[in-house]
Amino acid sequence: MRSDLRFRRCWENELQLADHTELAEFFRNTYGPTGVFNAAPFEGSKSWAGARPELRLIAYDSMGVAAHFGILRRFIKVGAVDLLVAEIGLYGVRPDLEGRGTSRSLVINALHPTLEKLGVPFGFAAVRHALRKHFARLGRHDSVAILEGVRVRSTLPDVYPDKLPTRDEDVLIVVVPIGSSISDWPHGTTIDRNGPEL
Repeated sequence: MRSDLRFRRCWENELQLADHTELAEFFRNTYGPTGVFNAAPFEGSKSWAGARPELRLIAYDSMGVAAHFGILRRFIKVGAVDLLVAEIGLYGVRPDLEGRGTSRSLVINALHPTLEKLGVPFGFAAVRHALRKHFARLGRHDSVAILEGVRVRSTLPDVYPDKLPTRDEDVLIVVVPIGSSISDWPHGTTIDRNGPEL
């Protein structure tokens, strides 16, 4: 576990322009290597891509932002069941820190305690299949479930005349039981966010 990290838990309205600017640069540098399209939403000082988080967990080191999680409480529909979750998104680790325990440190020291304080039954994330091993390692000491074969439907953050207003994706679902057991997660092959992804 990294001991040189400082953790900041802040509500979205506590961020100043300088914070957004620093985070936007962090996301461009972190997401850029995965494709220009992934970094495109973070132009200027915009530090979110779809839905705006209500709460952010930010790890800092001597070089600035080291890692980030965004959190948004929302109701999703799993199959036919409405379910309160804390959606976890806007996840990133600065490229020079990958593989050094930064993610694990942020999860243990900030994410789990924050989700417990929010009083939600589950944390929920939808991630690319390429991140399966990474999230399996992050959750190996916790009761994290990784679900496959579930399609997630989201609205697009903007409406365009030449595109459908929704997107349907085949992604991995990461479920973090907080106030409930994993056995309480509803069965279903579809999740409807009823809003844009975080």
